Amino acid sequence: MSDAVTPVAAGKLLNAAPSAIVPDRWRVDVADEVLGDRRRALEEQFFTQHNEQLRQQLRQSREKQASREALARVAGDAHPEVLDKLVELGISPETWAALEIVPLIEVAWADAQLEEKERSAVLAAAEANGITTGSPSHELLEDWLTHRPDGRLLAAWGEYIVDLCANLDPGQKDALRDEILGRARTVAEAAGGFLGLGSKISREEEVVLQQLARPFER
Repeated sequence: MSDAVTPVAAGKLLNAAPSAIVPDRWRVDVADEVLGDRRRALEEQFFTQHNEQLRQQLRQSREKQASREALARVAGDAHPEVLDKLVELGISPETWAALEIVPLIEVAWADAQLEEKERSAVLAAAEANGITTGSPSHELLEDWLTHRPDGRLLAAWGEYIVDLCANLDPGQKDALRDEILGRARTVAEAAGGFLGLGSKISREEEVVLQQLARPFER
C-alpha cells in the first residue's frame, strides 16, 4: 500500500484544527519551555546584584530535601493544593521567594520613598505573616527595602505570573493570587498604621496592588 497522502487526506489535514495535527506532548513541551524561560528570567532579575550566598542557601535547601518539603519550608502556609501544583510544575524555592517578595517590595516603594520607620513596619508585618527573621526570604526583603529595584524586576514577575497561571485551574489560580496578594495587602495595611493612621492603605499603595493583580487576570 502506498504511503502517499491523497488529495482528500491532504485537504482534511489542512482543514483540521491545530489540536488534531499537533500532538499533545508537543504543546506541553512548548508550554514547559516557555514557563522555564520565564522562571529563569524572573530569578535572574531577582538575584541580580544580590548576595550570591543567599541564592546558594536556597538551592542547598532544595537539594537537601524532597522538592515538596523544600518548597513547603520556604512557602510557609501556602495552600496545599497550590503547593502540590507548584511542585508538579518544578517551581523552586528561589522562584517562590521571588513570587512572594516582589509584591511586598513594590508596595513598600509605592510612593517612591521609604523611611526607616516604614521599612521597620514592613519587616515586622512580613515576619508576622510568616517571613521570619534570619530566613533567606527575610534577608532578601531587607536588601530590596534598602536598594530599590528597577522596573525590570516587576516586569519579569508579571510575565512569569501570566505563564504560571496558564498552567493552573481557576481554583488554583485564585488560591495563588489570594496567597501572594493577600500577604502584600496585609503588610501594606500594617505598615500604613505606623503614623497612627490605622490600618489604611494609601492611594499609591492601592494603585500598586491593582497593578500586581492584573497578571492574574490575563
